[in-house]
Amino acid sequence: MRIFAYALRPYDELGYLDALSHELGFEYGWTPDYPTLDNAGLAEGADALCIITNPMTPELLDRYHALGIRGIATRSIGYDHIDVEHARKLGIRVAHAAYPPEGVADYAIMLMLMALRRVKFVQRCAAAQDFSLEGKIGRSLGSCTVGVVGTGAIGSCVVRELQGFGCRVLACDPVEKDELSGLVEYVSLPELLAASDVVTLHAPGLPENRHMIGAGELARMREGAVLVNAARGSLVDTAALLDALESGHLGGAALDTIEDEAGLYYLDRSRDVLAGRDRAALMALPNVVVTPHMAFYTAEDVEGMVRSNIEALLAFAAGEDTPYEV
Repeated sequence: MRIFAYALRPYDELGYLDALSHELGFEYGWTPDYPTLDNAGLAEGADALCIITNPMTPELLDRYHALGIRGIATRSIGYDHIDVEHARKLGIRVAHAAYPPEGVADYAIMLMLMALRRVKFVQRCAAAQDFSLEGKIGRSLGSCTVGVVGTGAIGSCVVRELQGFGCRVLACDPVEKDELSGLVEYVSLPELLAASDVVTLHAPGLPENRHMIGAGELARMREGAVLVNAARGSLVDTAALLDALESGHLGGAALDTIEDEAGLYYLDRSRDVLAGRDRAALMALPNVVVTPHMAFYTAEDVEGMVRSNIEALLAFAAGEDTPYEV
């Protein structure tokens, strides 16, 4: 069994891949470059591909199928960058990653705390040697009602971790989790928005969830409330969010992901003039924290991503089922 990995980071993922090759018994090749028609030949002789969040178009899939690739796994939970329907037509099985939910859950709570304590503004002032207190008063998380939108693995973990802060927790999800009974009160999305001081998003980036937080939903939120998004940028209408922030209706936002991120992560674009004015506008605001889609980035989660991909590809090669298949 030979696996070829694209866009592999040598400073973290490579070490885990190499260790797994010895543990599970497979050969591998790799490149730090993203897959293209020009470098597809690097995968010649491989049985399967391990990729990251790069577009896998029908043209690319056709090329890899011709090279003998029969399985593709992406080191991400989301897989909308892969044309899964075309892959299935070709007989290529597709898998996504899984990793412990604590990394993203911890990060989401960190974002809540940063927004509530005005950390960005405090740091900006301190850098300019402004050590005054005026305008920097924060709020305790324990005094807040937190609304959790989506109680999958990560959302459920957020609910459990919030218990230590003593705050009231509401949740909205089509499927109520029995294991969260007594920890959370399930309500409708409009009820959650109207009653929460902090709204944190943990819903999947499905087409039907696009802009689930738009102008109407933002208007329903409490005056001065905080929006946190460590899930998918497509969940929030960025233009409407900017309007709600600029009007003063929202007290702040803390975002690990926004719309139109393609071509940014995980690259050094520090010398480039970037398109996408919404990002620049959000980052300019003193009450908005924007981080580069890295809530997942812990040693435990990176190892989990690589391991789940390899386990899925080995299952594909053996003709077996795997919980990671999409």
